[in-house]
Amino acid sequence: MAHPPIITLTTDFGLSDHFVGAMKGVMLEIAPDAQIIDISHAVQPFDILDGALTISQAYSHFPSGTVHMVIVDPGVGTARRPLILTGERHMFVAPDNGVLSLIYDREQRISVRHVTAEHYFLQPRSNTFHARDIFSPVSAYLAKGVEISRFGDEIKDYVQFGAPRPKPIDEHTLRGVVLKVDHFGNLITNITPQDAPLLFGATPPAFTISVGTKGHANRICTSYADGTPGEVFGILGSMGFLEVAANRGSAHQLLGAGKGSEVNVVMESA
Repeated sequence: MAHPPIITLTTDFGLSDHFVGAMKGVMLEIAPDAQIIDISHAVQPFDILDGALTISQAYSHFPSGTVHMVIVDPGVGTARRPLILTGERHMFVAPDNGVLSLIYDREQRISVRHVTAEHYFLQPRSNTFHARDIFSPVSAYLAKGVEISRFGDEIKDYVQFGAPRPKPIDEHTLRGVVLKVDHFGNLITNITPQDAPLLFGATPPAFTISVGTKGHANRICTSYADGTPGEVFGILGSMGFLEVAANRGSAHQLLGAGKGSEVNVVMESA
């Protein structure tokens, strides 16, 4: 038996207002059989990179045919375009502001359409709540099976940004940045094992990971529980990036560091 259509929601709306409930109501009016899944409504407000990171870490775990609605939209009400992105297994509905940039990077074959078929929108249309009046009905009609070509023409000039990459400073130092701070206070950097293979090897040379103003890490752990109380350490997190973490503590607080903080990995000479 085929599963019901799935729509996921990723937004910076929070849960204290009516926004999320109103969007779900619009979707269920159009596609009453849809299963609506909240990925997150705690994206940092107006933070397009945080929204891009959030959806990029979650979408591939859903069944083929899932519609992902991604709304971090500081340009709501302006001329920025509503888009539909079709990948190999999933569809995405979002504003054309770069919030799908990491999906563009990950998917091998994509098609992007500018949604211009306004008869799929709610009327009258608010200039401050396009998530309800444009993106929600479009997502629901997609989930209901409306042919993608009916929504608008394919485009190539969609907005895309490159996520910040770590840079070597000298033969011993790699400089990165904290991309986000998670709920537990772990500092998620932009450094991967490909960027610093020695750091994640079986017997890494002595090193120092410095971030923030209150300390540093000089050990890589394989689990959070491996750290001693009060110790700050590095760990390869589930997102595939180096995290700076603490066992049952907040590296964010212990180090006085946050999103955008500079991260320096210094490998000592052999």
